[in-house]
Amino acid sequence: MSDLQEVARRDQSVSSLPPAPENARVIDPPSPIVVQKRRPHANSSCSHVPVGYFDQEGVNQLRRTLTHFSEATRVPGTAISESTETVTVPTTGPFDFEKTLRNIMKMRDRAGIQSRELGVMFRDLRVVGLGAAASYQPTFGSFFNPKVILEKIRALRHPPLRDILSGFEGVVRPGEMLLVLGSPGSGCSTLLKTLTNQRAEYHHVEGEVYYDSFTPEYVAKHYRGDVVYSPEDDIHFPTLTVNETLRFATKMRAPHNRLGRPRSHYVQNITDIAQTVFGLRHVQNTPVGDAAIRGVSGGEKKRVSIGEALTLRSRIAAWDNSTRGLDASTALEFVRALRIATDGAQTSTIVSIYQASESLYQHFDKVCVIYEGRMAYFGAADQARQYFINLGFEPAHRQTTPDFLVAVTNPFSRTVRSDFKGPAPQTAAEFASAFLASEVSAANRMDMDAYFTEFVGHPERALAYKESATAEHATTQRKGSAYTISIPMQARAVMLRRLQILRGNLTTQLIVLITFIVQALINGSVFFRLKDETSQYFSRGGVLFFSLLWAALSSIAEIPALFAQRPIVVKHAKAAMYHPFIEAAALTIVDVPITFVTIIVFSLILYFMVGLQASASQFFTFFLFIFTMALVMKAWFRCVAAAFGDPAPAQTVAGLMLLLLVLYTGYTIPKPSMIGALKWISYINPIRYGFEGLMSNEFHTLNGTCSNLVPSGTGYEDVSITNQVCGTVGSISGQSTVDGNRFIAISYDYSYSNIWRNYGIIIGFGIAFVAALLFFTEYNTSLSGDTSTMLFKRGTKAPVVREAQEKADTDEEKGIPESRDATEKTRGESGPSSSVEVAVPMMSDVFTWRHLQYDVRVGKGETRRLLADVSGYVAPGKLTALMGESGAGKTTLLNVLAERQAAGVVGGERLVNGYPLPSDFQAQTGYVQQMDTHLAQATVREALLFSAKLRQPPTVPLKEKEAYVDTVLKMCGLEKYADAIVGSLGVEHRKRTTIGVELAAKPKLLLFLDEPTSGLDSQSAWAIVSFLRELANHGQAILCTIHQPSAELFQEFDRLLLLRKGGQTVYFGDIGTNSTTLINYFQTNGAQPCPPDANPAEYILDAIGAGATATADTDWHSTWKSSPQAKAVDEELDALLEDGRKRHAVDIEQHSEFSTSWIFQVKTLWERDIVRHWRDPTYLLAKLALNIVAALLIGFTFFKAKDSIQGTQNHIFAVFMSLVVSAPLSNQIQVPFIDTRRVYEIRERPSRMYSWTALITAQILGELPLNIIGSSAYFLIWYWLVGFPSSRAGYSYLMFGIMYPMYYTTFSQWVAAMSPNPEIAAQLFSFFFSFVVTFNGVLQPYKHLGWWKWMYRTSPYTYLVEGLLGQALGHSEITCSSVEYVTVTPPSGQTCQQYLSEFISTTGGYLTNPSATDNCQFCSYRTTDEFLQSNSNIFWSHHWRNFGFMWIYIGFNVFAIYAMTYIFRVRGPANFFSRRRS
Repeated sequence: MSDLQEVARRDQSVSSLPPAPENARVIDPPSPIVVQKRRPHANSSCSHVPVGYFDQEGVNQLRRTLTHFSEATRVPGTAISESTETVTVPTTGPFDFEKTLRNIMKMRDRAGIQSRELGVMFRDLRVVGLGAAASYQPTFGSFFNPKVILEKIRALRHPPLRDILSGFEGVVRPGEMLLVLGSPGSGCSTLLKTLTNQRAEYHHVEGEVYYDSFTPEYVAKHYRGDVVYSPEDDIHFPTLTVNETLRFATKMRAPHNRLGRPRSHYVQNITDIAQTVFGLRHVQNTPVGDAAIRGVSGGEKKRVSIGEALTLRSRIAAWDNSTRGLDASTALEFVRALRIATDGAQTSTIVSIYQASESLYQHFDKVCVIYEGRMAYFGAADQARQYFINLGFEPAHRQTTPDFLVAVTNPFSRTVRSDFKGPAPQTAAEFASAFLASEVSAANRMDMDAYFTEFVGHPERALAYKESATAEHATTQRKGSAYTISIPMQARAVMLRRLQILRGNLTTQLIVLITFIVQALINGSVFFRLKDETSQYFSRGGVLFFSLLWAALSSIAEIPALFAQRPIVVKHAKAAMYHPFIEAAALTIVDVPITFVTIIVFSLILYFMVGLQASASQFFTFFLFIFTMALVMKAWFRCVAAAFGDPAPAQTVAGLMLLLLVLYTGYTIPKPSMIGALKWISYINPIRYGFEGLMSNEFHTLNGTCSNLVPSGTGYEDVSITNQVCGTVGSISGQSTVDGNRFIAISYDYSYSNIWRNYGIIIGFGIAFVAALLFFTEYNTSLSGDTSTMLFKRGTKAPVVREAQEKADTDEEKGIPESRDATEKTRGESGPSSSVEVAVPMMSDVFTWRHLQYDVRVGKGETRRLLADVSGYVAPGKLTALMGESGAGKTTLLNVLAERQAAGVVGGERLVNGYPLPSDFQAQTGYVQQMDTHLAQATVREALLFSAKLRQPPTVPLKEKEAYVDTVLKMCGLEKYADAIVGSLGVEHRKRTTIGVELAAKPKLLLFLDEPTSGLDSQSAWAIVSFLRELANHGQAILCTIHQPSAELFQEFDRLLLLRKGGQTVYFGDIGTNSTTLINYFQTNGAQPCPPDANPAEYILDAIGAGATATADTDWHSTWKSSPQAKAVDEELDALLEDGRKRHAVDIEQHSEFSTSWIFQVKTLWERDIVRHWRDPTYLLAKLALNIVAALLIGFTFFKAKDSIQGTQNHIFAVFMSLVVSAPLSNQIQVPFIDTRRVYEIRERPSRMYSWTALITAQILGELPLNIIGSSAYFLIWYWLVGFPSSRAGYSYLMFGIMYPMYYTTFSQWVAAMSPNPEIAAQLFSFFFSFVVTFNGVLQPYKHLGWWKWMYRTSPYTYLVEGLLGQALGHSEITCSSVEYVTVTPPSGQTCQQYLSEFISTTGGYLTNPSATDNCQFCSYRTTDEFLQSNSNIFWSHHWRNFGFMWIYIGFNVFAIYAMTYIFRVRGPANFFSRRRS
């Protein structure tokens, strides 16, 4: 530590609090309160951690590396006292890592390298948030409600403000660890974010905050990387390994002066130190992983986050609830690692933890207790307990200090001392006032004043800090930059990381390449070997259009991935690792060679299969345009993603832009046919220039043989070419070929002379898109997040909403409005009402299991035993805990007992009253899962009533079920939240809802619960377990797995089943009063004595060697098997079985699989589905908006299409493009379909609520009316805009407004039925949809499909297109436009009519001047039937046949939904096909 720091600590005075008042007493253990401004770490009462805690062997290996490093970095000519400054590590004895680092720091000082430290002081801190904490759930109807619209406008003009934090003051010095405690929503996260300068999400922050002599604004601009906030979630690139993650972080903040060592050596050394100290060497080459990619464990991932923050060399670090979801041993490892980092690097560390053990608490120097946004305590951690005791409160027996500190902020958890005289504080304001008047507060202010005097307003300190930071900057980095290394260095590192990310996810790249290859093969075969004939000019345009579009638009699928990585990029930017635009630039640059390889393979296959112009220059021009357009459009769609903060609007805009780009490319509607008002769109469409380039490149050397000479055929064999003309646009009388240049000039207004101009324009678009991408990536770092507002069903009169709207001073994090003046009122709602009698069915049946074993296959024919000879029982009225370390098999045992295991072989007995389990055992039990899986749009009451209606017997009247649901709501403390939307609930109330859903079913036998307190704070956990205790007291039999509980919470349980790894029993029996029975068992069998203040739950786990680093000398499983207690359990089981067999077996209450009829299930599910959609206005509005906007775009694009040949072609494309809109509509359908199925598979199917066929039926019936309404809206806008005849609208609406949505709805659902998630469903749908669209005869006419004609016959859109076009356009006249007439010169002496009459009678068409003898104006088609039949194989007479075929396809889709669900979700593909083989 520096001399300056030592002086500062010596100068700090120590003051003691005055004696406690007469009515105060010292409780457990007695200790005077001594408040120190600064406690030197050498004498600090907080626990310090040996550096070898995680990896002693790795530390030993690290000694030699550090010794070599220290010897190599000695400054020549400098004498170093070996006794005080050597870092040579002795070969024996403990390794003093702190001393080694300190000596290296002294060497840095001698080399002129300045170190720096940073603390934070704050005074009168106030944070103001935006919005109310409770509101109404928006619905589709409320979106159009004038009253609601006015409320939104009013809120925009005068937004409601509320205090989140108020009146905070304190200081955190370098080398100190501050623990922030409080209930969820009290303001812990806000304090951490504010102290680490993360202020953007708040309306404003008031008060003084000093980072030494720097202001928050100055730190944000220049030293952002020195102040880091770490959220509770570990955010990393999942495909990067641990080593790559840490190396990258080290590299981005590597200082310029590294004691003469190369940068690569520095990065390697620091990475090795971080991996060694935090025990990560054994997983250094393992991917970090995420929910989808298997990687390191949760505790290891947490240590990766710590190591990353340490390698960044931040001076102030905040960790927000980072132990959530971890067991106590892993949480303790995390805090020990923080202690090592804080002591070793002299950082200022701030941590918030919800469930903190006593051993964890001992590692902190200071603690801050927050009570509803007010500061109830800030001072020494080891004095906080006595402070609140002196304030008048009494801790419960064996209650940990953190639990006690949080409990005093809850009126229903705190206990006022019986001998305390005088009013104890009750509200948050009173607690804050009491603290401000205390000596602890006075000492805190003295500490602040000393810090202010010492560190604030000293230019020399600020200058030294600046010089230290500037010295670390790369020579090419500007001095005032917050970033350490230069932009070129950042780009090089980020590009390398991008390559590593791609290497870790090669599967995705291979899938993309394979998709391009498959599409090239399919379309190459569809357009196989096109002939140089005019009849295939249109096909050439089609294949060029497809190749350009597929390559350019495939990148739209990247949008979800870009949003997935944004939180990581934002986190790195806030830590000043690199500019966000560098990530976008690296992605663009690295993508160039990947796109090059993909496009060259795609081009080679497609180009030569189709037989495009065979010259090297034209092929490479083709490739150059395709490749460049792919890069340009990738940049465009990435730019769209970067411009938005949420993926939903980004994908909507991208979809609409995709439609515009396709429409105005010039293929579906040539530029001469575009209406003037919208033609400008083609000029800002980069694909249009690419298409013109490809067309002019292909047709420049093409001189196609005419396929339709006029006249030709019988009777015209000897006619001279001078009296014939080609019927193709661009032909010249007297020539049998058509010049490609003339064809594209007249048809498309394209010219070969523009080809390189067009390429230049594309390059310009590319530069503009990349620049916009870099700009938006750098400056738009907004993230989408879940709202913290609790939502209620619209129309409810819940007082919670009323209070939230009246008062604007609640904490934004809670999501539950709690007035500080009405604390008791709202807090009282979090527990069961004392006036409500707990109503549970009377139970007398005993559930037992004996010698239970469970084996699963692990591959290669091997099996693994997860449960080994487990025996036990659960009796009515008893609350039984199931505990063990991570991997002991707790959840596995619970699933096996509840008959919910998905695979494996179960051995042993599971009995009720000595008889085998009844067939409806799952229906007679309740199972509360660890994950609170619910339909997010349902209210709490609806969720409970849904369970009651489908799981209680149908003989129970509905009113009785509703009354019981009201009772359960009161039992669960949810009465005030009955109309709250489940998806908006906080963690505690969501857990209560999960329990209530199971209780509403009236489980007769047993209630299983899996980790009901995981993720809760200590008070919420206490409330849940107290509720379970109340249920058990009223006769409910309960078996509950639980992570390490506090001592008082543990005491609520009657019995314990303790497992160790391998699913082996360590103990089963009574816990006893104050856990004496349990403790005596372990102490009797050789465990260390349990200290009087120890937590029994932690004690027994430590005794059996639970945890990542603990071991045990005793084989506790063998000890248990040979113990008298185990024999007593066997005897109890024998007695229970004998007694049970004297009674009858449990009655089977459900003789069918489900309680209710199939029709009732469908009706109930359909009602839920409709309500769910109504309360999801985003979904319905997106569906409706997509239909309306697409109808307007397509309708105006083909506005009033004429009755010419091109006009008829425009009608065809108007229908075709309308059918393409079904692709994004189908992707929308798949998301709620899979989400609802997920709820069913996770929670509702194991409970036997209803049949899967009922769910599928309800989902089909729920979606159809919505999509019919959407397509009807589309039809009403589009049909008459395009100019279809009104007299034929009836059949057209029947096909488009009814049959079309029925088809795409069921089509998308059967694809979703076979898909595990929406991403794969979208990929599969795109693949299948490409076949439906390609082979319907529009892009490639039927007569040119070759052997693919069978696919034309099987494509449903063939019959949909034929039905729509044949009936709407058939039996109509065609009037050619001026450019569509061909001029024929008849032989001398003949009129046009005489010369062409025989030809017209054979092929059709008409003359405008039949009596003329020269320049006959001939139109190739007289009627639309001639055009449709010859080009598209469409017949007017088939329209009712096509209507019938659509019913067949819809019927097939419906069958496929059930079949795919059964194969892939019910049976499983492996089980289904193995059964078929057998």
